[in-house]
Amino acid sequence: MSTPVNQYEPDYAVPPGWILSEHLETRGISQAEFARRCGRSPKLISEIIAGVAPLTPETALQFEKVLGLDATIWLGIEAEYRLHEAQAAETARASEHVEWSKSFPVKELVIRGAVDRPPSDSDAVSKLLAFFGVASVDAWQVKSGEMGVAYRHSPSFKSDPSVLATWLRLGEIEAAEQECAEYNKPEFRRVLGRIRELTREPFDSALAETSNLCRGAGVALVCVKPFPKMAVSGAARWLSPRKGLIQLSARHKSDDHFWFSFFHEAAHLLLHSKKHIYVDSNRGPNTNSEAEADQWASNFLVSPEEWERFSFAPPFSKAAVSQFAAEQGIAPGIVVGRLQHEEQIPWGSLNDLKVKLEWRGGT
Repeated sequence: MSTPVNQYEPDYAVPPGWILSEHLETRGISQAEFARRCGRSPKLISEIIAGVAPLTPETALQFEKVLGLDATIWLGIEAEYRLHEAQAAETARASEHVEWSKSFPVKELVIRGAVDRPPSDSDAVSKLLAFFGVASVDAWQVKSGEMGVAYRHSPSFKSDPSVLATWLRLGEIEAAEQECAEYNKPEFRRVLGRIRELTREPFDSALAETSNLCRGAGVALVCVKPFPKMAVSGAARWLSPRKGLIQLSARHKSDDHFWFSFFHEAAHLLLHSKKHIYVDSNRGPNTNSEAEADQWASNFLVSPEEWERFSFAPPFSKAAVSQFAAEQGIAPGIVVGRLQHEEQIPWGSLNDLKVKLEWRGGT
């Protein structure tokens, strides 16, 4: 293959006028004469050389005829220069929002491989915007406002809004990669019965099967490690009218909290509006919907009649709890967690019936 001639591949961005000026000087052609040959005004040629006026495809074709340098080369130089200028302007704008970027867990995002390590504070702004899929901080603020996330928190902790938004975005990205069937409410309700049974099986295999069952019903299930300053166990939302999302943090690192959070979020998908994002708490503007989700999850795991029969017959020994859980077909840790939540046993009691969970690989 022959080597192409008249190619220019700069390693930095220069205005096409610089190249034009060099060619004119080398060939001894004045700007006025060049303008006459191109059929353009001397003012336009002067502005192109100064980098003020853009070089259009029509002008590039004229340059090609007069100077013999391919029009695509001229346009490539023009595009590279304009992009360089736009990037410089964006960097300048980004430097005005450095404080905004510092409210996000950028270092943790780098550790998790969600973003590349930013070489500067202004680059951190750009990388965060790309991570959130928006072009500017203003656009992010509009999107954040539209989301209207009203989240609940434990009595002793409060989640940082920027950190929570980051965690939710990680779940959104992971869920977008999952191929799910179109959401089918009756099917989702059916598979929840199977998932209830899975709570008694080894956790890793149960989680994998739960994820498969959810995808088949049109719901993506993702587990995203919580950040510091974040007291959230789960969230439910709709990525589209045909695809739901349940996102869990497993922040309590025990199976009872994990499974209750799962069924709590499932209740939101079954019972409540597709226009809202539900983040796990019984406090805040969505108190009614959160209470409903809590009640639905409790009743789905153990019927009110069965719970009344059991909970009004203390003492709650390890054997008694294990037997009741086996009768109900659920994990014994779930029963222990509910007894603790209702203050029928101390928080430290019967915890050996719970399965302890750990995040692997620091992700």
